Amino acid sequence: MSGAIADRHYGQVGKMFARLPRPRSIRARYTLVAAALSLVFLGVVGAYLDVVTRYKAETDAYRDTEHIATQWSAAARAGTVPRTIPVNSRVELIQETDAEGRVIAASKAVRGMQPLTHVRPPPDDRFKSRRECQTNGRCIMVMAIRVTPDVHSPYIYAALYEPALLAGHLLEVGIAACALPVLGLVIWMTWSLVGRTLRPVEDIRSRISEITVSDLSLRVPMPPGRDEISMLASTANETLARLEAAVKQQRRFASDASHELRTPIAGLRAGLEEALLYPREVDSHKAIRSALVTTDRLEAIINDLLVLARLRASDPKPPEVIDLSVLVGEVAGARARRPPITVVCRPDVKVRGSRIQLQRLVENLLVNAQRHAATAVAVSICAGGERAVLRVTDDGNGIAPEDRERVFVRFVRLDEGRRKDPGGSGLGLAISREIAETHGGTLVIEDSPLGACFVLRLPLARR
Repeated sequence: MSGAIADRHYGQVGKMFARLPRPRSIRARYTLVAAALSLVFLGVVGAYLDVVTRYKAETDAYRDTEHIATQWSAAARAGTVPRTIPVNSRVELIQETDAEGRVIAASKAVRGMQPLTHVRPPPDDRFKSRRECQTNGRCIMVMAIRVTPDVHSPYIYAALYEPALLAGHLLEVGIAACALPVLGLVIWMTWSLVGRTLRPVEDIRSRISEITVSDLSLRVPMPPGRDEISMLASTANETLARLEAAVKQQRRFASDASHELRTPIAGLRAGLEEALLYPREVDSHKAIRSALVTTDRLEAIINDLLVLARLRASDPKPPEVIDLSVLVGEVAGARARRPPITVVCRPDVKVRGSRIQLQRLVENLLVNAQRHAATAVAVSICAGGERAVLRVTDDGNGIAPEDRERVFVRFVRLDEGRRKDPGGSGLGLAISREIAETHGGTLVIEDSPLGACFVLRLPLARR
């Protein structure tokens, strides 16, 4: 029963402490913990100093009184103790009493006074020390010596007034007075150091609170050094930069998509409305065929837009090791025979990635090359350093140097591309570059003696 009561009591105490308010500020919390630990440490050190100081003072006092009492004990055995005992040390309180406790001789400081103590050491333990407090409130530290083992032996008492440092709690008060400034210094240093440490965090917090979706150009301030807070600020800035780039890309994507979709939808609507308003003047079959062509183009644009969205937004599947030569051979074998595709590859050129995405990339490059080639398309695969290199070359008119980056921009189509493929979406090459960058590679157009040369570089799969 008592155990259950104790458990209930400690549970209530625990709940009471749990309800105590805790400071929200990390600065205040750390300062409070540092103050508590310092208080415990200073308390232990203060208690140790108190015990050591008292022990040392008492030991020195009893040693001195024992020395003086021993000298006059020898004089008492020889019968040479004068009525007024001379003093030549800090021990000023000296008395000789008989067996009945009557004072026989005394020093000037205690002449005419009662015995310093009523302690009478027995024959088997001739030395006794104790602390005696007088009626005036002062305490003395007395050493009592029995002169001889005889029953009627006199006694020698030598005493010192208790040092003022040991009287009452003056020593404890002094130690506490010395410890309080140390505790205050620890609290101030902890408060200052934690505040200085957390100041960059507050700057980062205030700057992040100013950042909105409409304006992601702001960056958090970078504190000096390479500590955890500076790494946090660097990571935050990198994240903000990626977020700003993603938002800009999404806005550009939405703008381009709305622009590209608006034209075919407007044409589709106009054709259908015209067929409805003028049924006798418009060939309905021709209008439907035109609407289907426009719908096919819209479907192609939407499918490409979905591919781009998935490349950026979806979680990638676990990569697999792919033999690039085999992959290109499969894609080239499935293509139309005209213009013909010649594949020259080095075996065992392996990369790591998504097979479906890389098939889409290679197919886009081959479709583009066959569209612009005059007679043939050449594909070569080799390993250059730590990368696999895929070159797709056609013998068409080529791409001017100033347009070689524009063709990778979404919805950008050169005049020749519009002429040879009016229903294209203008997203094929943009998707191809997105896939290459997603796999840690690059896709560029390099110089070629004839036609265009697309060069894909991907990291080789390590064994």
